Amino acid sequence: MEFPTSIPNRLYGRRRGHKLRPRQELLLTEALPRMRFAGLDFAAGASQTWLEVGFGGGEHTLALMAANPDTAIIASEVYEHGLCSLLTQIIPDGQEATAPIPARLRLWPEDARALLLSLPEASLDRMFLMFPDPWPKARHTKRRFVHPEILPIVARVLKPGAIWRIASDDPTYQGWVEEVLRPSPLFRGAEPARARPPGWPPTRYEAKAIEAGRTPLYWEWVRV
Repeated sequence: MEFPTSIPNRLYGRRRGHKLRPRQELLLTEALPRMRFAGLDFAAGASQTWLEVGFGGGEHTLALMAANPDTAIIASEVYEHGLCSLLTQIIPDGQEATAPIPARLRLWPEDARALLLSLPEASLDRMFLMFPDPWPKARHTKRRFVHPEILPIVARVLKPGAIWRIASDDPTYQGWVEEVLRPSPLFRGAEPARARPPGWPPTRYEAKAIEAGRTPLYWEWVRV
């Protein structure tokens, strides 16, 4: 399976914001390569294997890891400050090249679609897409991760019965999720919850949305 030629060769915007501090540079050059996903060997013996697409600041990923120590988690994020935010909470200052890394966590700092294409068929038990960039303008719909041409790529790596959790506070994206996923024969799901369900760790983006008066929606889609 390959990227459909009708969708952009990347979905994300910028990779770097303001200038990185020396500690952040060390995290990216010394710690990140040691934690970079290079295959599913790290998941051997794990109860399940999960993937988070676009982990932002990493708080959702770290909460999943703490609550599910027997689960192997692949966390994908291209924004360098987000990667540094997560790594800062794992790697002690001054030990970027030497500190032990979590046995059940690996990071993917590239386009998540490339990762999905590289994974074996039916290799994931759960996937998470928490508050993705909504790309709200109509001309940008092809940059949304939830897209009709991406669904088969996602479905290929999810086991039958695997769960895909999606949360969004953007009304346009909320409608788009329903438009794209509701009629798909690859997934089935109940109506979205309007309050974060039990077992869903909070994120900073959710907090910002609620503070701004927006109502997030929370979906669980099941791979048919």
